[in-house]
Amino acid sequence: MTGIESLSSFITTGRLHGIGIGSTLGEVDRALRHRCVDVVDEGGASLRRDYGFVELYFNPGEEWVMSGGSIELQRLAHAPELATRWSESTGVEFARYTAWADVREALSSVPSAPEFTVTDQGGFRDYRAERSCVSVLVVDDDEEERGYRVGHGDVWSVSLWAPVRVN
Repeated sequence: MTGIESLSSFITTGRLHGIGIGSTLGEVDRALRHRCVDVVDEGGASLRRDYGFVELYFNPGEEWVMSGGSIELQRLAHAPELATRWSESTGVEFARYTAWADVREALSSVPSAPEFTVTDQGGFRDYRAERSCVSVLVVDDDEEERGYRVGHGDVWSVSLWAPVRVN
């Protein structure tokens, strides 16, 4: 599977390799057999699991439960070997750069693709899909060119957040 196909699925469903908000640490371990580093904050109130260019966030309870995550695509511009290692363990091949236009094209063929709310984030555009709780941050600076960093029109990151519950 290509990175663009994986991102299209993630943006549409809010799930990455079958895991998402509410998945337990055990479920994540079964879904992602990839090297990672766990960082628990000093008070034990949160866990960040870093897989290289993918990070997942967890809250404690009877067991750690996923509360969010992000795919930090900008890291691949200067460290493409992260994508190679990810592909070896997951079968998903990410390119060094991911153009938002290519992701949008892939989403156009997905019947359940979400609608986006677009906001300006000072040099970035944030495309929020409320239904799936995913946002895509895209470089929106004409001066930025591909190289050691991602360029204009490239996806910087794709983030998943827990929905706010109203009582």
